[in-house]
Amino acid sequence: MNTPLGLPMVYLVDDEAVLRDALAWLLRSRRLLSEGFASAEAFIALLEAPRSGAWPTAPSCLLLDVRMPGMSGLALFDQLALRGLTQVLPVIFLTGHGDVPTAVAAVKRGAFDFVEKPFSDNALVDRVEQALAASREHLEAARSKSKVAQWLSELTEREREVMLLVVEGKPNKLVAERLSISVRTVEVHRARVFDKMNVKSAVELANLLRDQRSG
Repeated sequence: MNTPLGLPMVYLVDDEAVLRDALAWLLRSRRLLSEGFASAEAFIALLEAPRSGAWPTAPSCLLLDVRMPGMSGLALFDQLALRGLTQVLPVIFLTGHGDVPTAVAAVKRGAFDFVEKPFSDNALVDRVEQALAASREHLEAARSKSKVAQWLSELTEREREVMLLVVEGKPNKLVAERLSISVRTVEVHRARVFDKMNVKSAVELANLLRDQRSG
């Protein structure tokens, strides 16, 4: 049984307390949780906090100011990209008019979007909800891959050999000849593979393995 993903979280990184508070209020009015940080360095500290397993575990996105004292929003974005977090934690830049070209360049490098100040409340929340949906999709795909990897690890060496031939479309008789075992033994292994991999057909198994290798 799958544990449901946690509640969506919007992280706010902006050196202006007034803006952080306004954004938090706006998100709260739309029933969205948020957590504010006054600097990119403070958010880096969250990233580097000791924890077991991957982070984040709930759909998340980051509203990030481009220009801040100390580490800039762009430098923080680069750190997220290096850590492979920009899909599970989509970044929406908050930018002044003069920084629009910089924000456009960041979007081309993997940021989710940018919103120019002063922004429309509805437009911003719409983009946040789209970013959270993208994060959820990525988290669910990663969880699915982890689950399939666990199933694969539970196969015996012989079951794995049978599985690879089955997904190539080889009939049981040919699998038996290739592995020097009886057709009945192939049937037993095949049934066990289907059971362990939670599939009902060779086509379903092949699709599962293809999805596991992709991305």
